[in-house]
Amino acid sequence: MTTAPTPHTPPAPAGTAATAGPAVSPAASPAPSPAAVGRRLSVVADQTPNPPAPAGCNSSSPSTDVPGEASRARKAAAKAGADIRGEVLLTLAQLRLATPRQLQELLLPHQQGTDHVRRALRNLQGESPALVGRTHRAQQSYWYCTPAGLAEAAASGELAPTVGRTTGRRAASKTGLREHGLALVDTVVAFHQAQVADHADWQVEVAHPTPAGTLVPDGVVLLASGSSAFVEIDRTMSYARLVAKLERYDAYRNAPASGRGNAARAPRSHWHETYAGPSLERPFPPVLFVFAPAPRRAAPATREAAFHERARRVGSVNYRLTVATTTLPLLTRDRADGRVWRVVGNGHGEERCALAALPKAR
Repeated sequence: MTTAPTPHTPPAPAGTAATAGPAVSPAASPAPSPAAVGRRLSVVADQTPNPPAPAGCNSSSPSTDVPGEASRARKAAAKAGADIRGEVLLTLAQLRLATPRQLQELLLPHQQGTDHVRRALRNLQGESPALVGRTHRAQQSYWYCTPAGLAEAAASGELAPTVGRTTGRRAASKTGLREHGLALVDTVVAFHQAQVADHADWQVEVAHPTPAGTLVPDGVVLLASGSSAFVEIDRTMSYARLVAKLERYDAYRNAPASGRGNAARAPRSHWHETYAGPSLERPFPPVLFVFAPAPRRAAPATREAAFHERARRVGSVNYRLTVATTTLPLLTRDRADGRVWRVVGNGHGEERCALAALPKAR
């Protein structure tokens, strides 16, 4: 996610991370190489040469009479690709994998196409050693950091020092993990576009210790309001495993205080230390479930309704835990700040509310 750390500082894992959802197994982060430390995400010019103009033609755009317009456009694209090079690398290191479209929506939302992002990706891939890699499936490319890219991103000092940060290569190559990871990035995009949370304020699969075992949320997000939220993506998980993970949140919420404390303050539980703030004024973060489409599975809305029937039986829900759900199509269409969240066990049936209107946990 001494004084209590902010949600930017990730919790220290209590052991090997184990999650009920499709997740990449944590591994030790690579040590920054001397070359990575020296570069520090330095912006380098794109080396892709401009294509030669056809014989008998100048470099003007076909749709304008201004000489040199196409040449200037190419140079502008090259400059934009170099300028966002570091942001692309940091985003991939943070979210593990993404498509060019997703990166464009996060980093260059006012651009019509993905040319600048693709140029930055080629720039990073052309480094020696390569800082990013890609996997092709069904005429789509999925990009991720290499170990060298993770080392350079870590050396920049711009990432939270998460233990066990991994590349997205395994996730990009396996269909289930890839689609789960992309659904999480689409959720990040929806929050970012609604200005509910910046894409840089997300942490992926950070381990949280509980008496019942390690809890690993799919994502933890620091909201613009200053509070945090846990986010779970579901595509193919059984309802029993979803409820079991919800019960693990309850175990985390009720874990006893740890540590000795000091003269200034009493010992605190892990969640208090990490998310409640210095004066413990913030309630336990809400747990947000996003149901995403998956082949040969019931529609997201159907799975969401079935989850509500089971989750409302968990004793802490609607009391110590605030649990809300939505579907990825609804979240993408109406954005994270819209009336897309349905609170589990709130007694209002199918009624949905905005994120800011969710009830607070006691």
